[in-house]
Amino acid sequence: MLKTVADPANPIRRRLLRLAGCCATLAAMNKKSLAQMPAMLKRPIPRSGEMLPVVGVGTWQTFDVGPPAPERAALKAVLKLLVAAGGSVVDSSPMYGKSESVVGELAAGLGLREKLFYATKVWTSGREAGIRQMEDSFRLMQTQRMDLMQVHNLKDLAVHTKTLREWKSAGRIRYIGVTHYHDGAHAELEKIVRTREWDFVQFNYSMAEREAETRLLPACLDSGTAVIVNRPFSQGSLFPGVKGKPLPGWAAEFDCASWAQFFLKYLLAHPAVTCVIPGTNRADHMKDNAKAGMGRLPDAAMRRRMAEYMARL
Repeated sequence: MLKTVADPANPIRRRLLRLAGCCATLAAMNKKSLAQMPAMLKRPIPRSGEMLPVVGVGTWQTFDVGPPAPERAALKAVLKLLVAAGGSVVDSSPMYGKSESVVGELAAGLGLREKLFYATKVWTSGREAGIRQMEDSFRLMQTQRMDLMQVHNLKDLAVHTKTLREWKSAGRIRYIGVTHYHDGAHAELEKIVRTREWDFVQFNYSMAEREAETRLLPACLDSGTAVIVNRPFSQGSLFPGVKGKPLPGWAAEFDCASWAQFFLKYLLAHPAVTCVIPGTNRADHMKDNAKAGMGRLPDAAMRRRMAEYMARL
């Protein structure tokens, strides 16, 4: 007789149960240890002065899982740890498969909606198509009001701008923004933020992709535009270069205990950066990332030293 996944004797079923149990145990242990750590730093959103925690979580790929997936137990632990560490920003998009619905379902089940700052995007052409997609995002994320709605990769920007402004005036959206993932769009993003018509801008920035430091980040600082950093680990490409290598001893001077914290603290130390959103589906990585937003940050001289050190590796 064939065994089904629902059969407790099934090896696959046993593995799923063990995974769920391990996630619950890890989340409990991490919550206890996080309670003993400093509070996460917050930065003001320039347009309003509202304080936003500096480390959030991105959902591209990591939250794109189906209902029976064992990964959902791990994602619950990620969201719990984000909130326990003092974070709130969860960034998603219709482009990210099931991610919006997974965020909505997990947050509702955990009772975390009021503790989270929801950011998602419109990613289609045409006014009516944009309205339908945004309505879907509200439904999937199970919210009556979106904290931040962004035009994903500037797609049909002129058309969506009117709708976003209308919805913000009506109170359905708290903030509006624009995004891109590639430095080839930085010049256009700079022009947009200098209009001072957008609350947020999101773009790629990492120790491997520092192009934003030349013009875009200064423009954001000058215009009072909040910055969300995506791809802060350059899609993971930073880690192979430091694998097996110890942190430099002077990293302790800015409360840095891991390479992930090293990479994130470098970004967070830039005065224009409001929040970083590294993606993860692992509770231990969420905890490590959150610690980057705690304690001291490097000053300008230390940031130069960090960049020079990485260039020599």
